[in-house]
This record gives sequence, structure tokens and C-alpha cells, in this order.
Amino acid sequence: MNKILKLTIVLFLVCAVVAGVLGVVNELTKDTIAEQQRIKTERAYAAVLASDGYTEVAFDKAAFPSIDAISECTNGAGHVVMTTFTGAQGKITMAVGVDTDYKCTGISIISHSETSGLGANAASSAEVGVNWRAQFVGEDKTVAITKAGGNIDALAGATITSRSVAEATATAIVAVESLG
Repeated sequence: MNKILKLTIVLFLVCAVVAGVLGVVNELTKDTIAEQQRIKTERAYAAVLASDGYTEVAFDKAAFPSIDAISECTNGAGHVVMTTFTGAQGKITMAVGVDTDYKCTGISIISHSETSGLGANAASSAEVGVNWRAQFVGEDKTVAITKAGGNIDALAGATITSRSVAEATATAIVAVESLG
């Protein structure tokens, strides 16, 4: 019995030390991580709709639960919509540019957990990803993959991801239209 108690105490101490170290590392790096995320988001905004600034606007969150934020371009070019939705393997966070004619000016996938070599190609900086995302430029709220009667060719082996991105883009455009 004494041996079990001794092992339990040793295990507890090891866990406490490791948890303490992780807590300290988290505290030391949280500001850097937040700054890197802010820079990544700014780049995504600029990639989908260039502006000298963006001002967040109010919208009906209950009507559009997958929309995280809508920001208006200070130069009057349109809006950028941040959305988080479910793909094939998990959550995808994406920025969608919407011009004043309610057309998509581009999409930028900020984070995802899609399968490498399949759904992950949607966010890839390689030619396959760049060309696939370019299909969204000029599309309106009826944007859909070809299997659903639209103009967007699905990524090979990643129909669910492709469909999810197209549906999220359509939702973003409708959300901007609802602003008036």
C-alpha cells in the first residue's frame, strides 16, 4: 500500500510540474500568438478586398450564426465577411470579399482542419488552391459547385469541402445584402 501511495505522489508531482511549465509557456506566448493571428487576418482581408481600413458593422447574428463578423471597407469598395463553418474534417475559418454589387471579390481561408492533399488544397498557396479560389471571383449569392448546378468545379476528392466553402460564400453574400 505504501508503494502505491509513493507512486501516486510522484505521478502527481510530475503532472503538476508539467502543467506549471505549460501554463508559463502559454502566458509568455499568448500575446505573440494573438499578434500573429491579427496579422494573418489583416492579410486575408486585404487579399479578398483591398482597402485602407475596415470598420466592423452590426448584423443579425441570429439569422447568420456562421458569420463571425462583417466589416465595411473604409474606401467604399464593399464588405469583408469572416465566417466559420464546418467542412469535411472540422471547422474552416474564411474571409469573403463582397463588392457593392453583391459579387464575391475573393475568398481567403485563414484556418482549417481538412485532409492534407484533398480538402486542404482549398487553402493551398500552390497552383491548385489559387486556381480553385479564383473561381469564386465574380460569383453572386447563387454560387454553388457544378454538382449542385453552379459554376465552381469541386476540388478532386474534396466535394464536401468544396460544397461547404461555396455555401459559406453564398451565406456571406446574403448577409451583406441584408445590411441594405
